[in-house]
Amino acid sequence: MTGATGHPPSIARRQIVAVWLLELRKRFLGKRAIPVYLLVLVPLMIFGARAVALLLFHVAQNGDLAQDRVMYAVLFRTLILRFVVYFGCVAVFVPLFRGDVLDKSLHYYFLAPISRGSLVVAKYLSGLTAAIVLWNSVTLATWLLTYVARGPSALAEQLSSARGWIELGSYLLVTTLACVGYGAVFLLAGIALKSPIVPALVILGWESINALLPPVLKAISVIHYLESLCPVSIPPDSGIAILADPASPWVAIPGILVLAAILVAWAARKAGSMEILYGIE
Repeated sequence: MTGATGHPPSIARRQIVAVWLLELRKRFLGKRAIPVYLLVLVPLMIFGARAVALLLFHVAQNGDLAQDRVMYAVLFRTLILRFVVYFGCVAVFVPLFRGDVLDKSLHYYFLAPISRGSLVVAKYLSGLTAAIVLWNSVTLATWLLTYVARGPSALAEQLSSARGWIELGSYLLVTTLACVGYGAVFLLAGIALKSPIVPALVILGWESINALLPPVLKAISVIHYLESLCPVSIPPDSGIAILADPASPWVAIPGILVLAAILVAWAARKAGSMEILYGIE
């Protein structure tokens, strides 16, 4: 019996694992990982500078932890989710195929005895693994820095309560789902388009005005489902567009997973008819 990839399932799985491990090294150590690490530094420097300033000026114990929770909710949505994770997924997933085309090395995979469907899955999983590790590390570090800036007792208070762990777990879940959704989008863009940068900016614009769109159009957006899962609400007077009709978690989580599966399958189909023309790239 053969799988959808044209190979027996056991062989296809071994091929996917082998390519995943090979590609994973590129994601963390390749030359195209440099802009990704620069993006990692942006929120760490901002939250780290805030923590150092609060501790140096001895105002750590005078803060309101409720205000810190709202502050982090705002920065998570704007800085981390809409900027760092979004452009981080562009930097991680677009080069999965486009980078190999520019390096004139993609033909080695196409000449190997592995189906293009398996190749797409393996590359997507390598990008997803790197993205989840990097951006969840950013989420975890910035969340900890938010409270450690108020002193060890403030952080201990958060970590000793169920609410604190649920809040942190929710942020990590949202970050993971963002990697799943945006990763599939930019995997497809890297295969289907020669220059995915303009579409990435267009998609960012669409995601940015999501809160202003009618309900039917809101559903055609990754950020709509991600913000529905954020654990801390933002006050109306914050100046941030508020999600008026959030999706249920029972809709948001499967919605992102189904969207990603459809886009990866579409990417595999596009890769199946992909021709390598290095001379015109």
